[in-house]
Amino acid sequence: MPKSEIHPNWFPNAPVLCEGKTLCSIGSTKPQLQLDVWLGNHPFYTNSQTLVDSEGRVERFMKKYGLQTKEN
Repeated sequence: MPKSEIHPNWFPNAPVLCEGKTLCSIGSTKPQLQLDVWLGNHPFYTNSQTLVDSEGRVERFMKKYGLQTKEN
């Protein structure tokens, strides 16, 4: 028989929340789980991802060290 005092409490229907909305319910040792990012609001999956780097790596390297590319 396992010792009853050493195991955490089990919550069979713990809600998973993101931005105050319940996404699903799962079994957990915590009464509720809070998520910051999930599939529904991640920029990669919602096609709202913007690229900050507009200049390529090679061009930045060449510019940094004052080298000429084949085009110049």
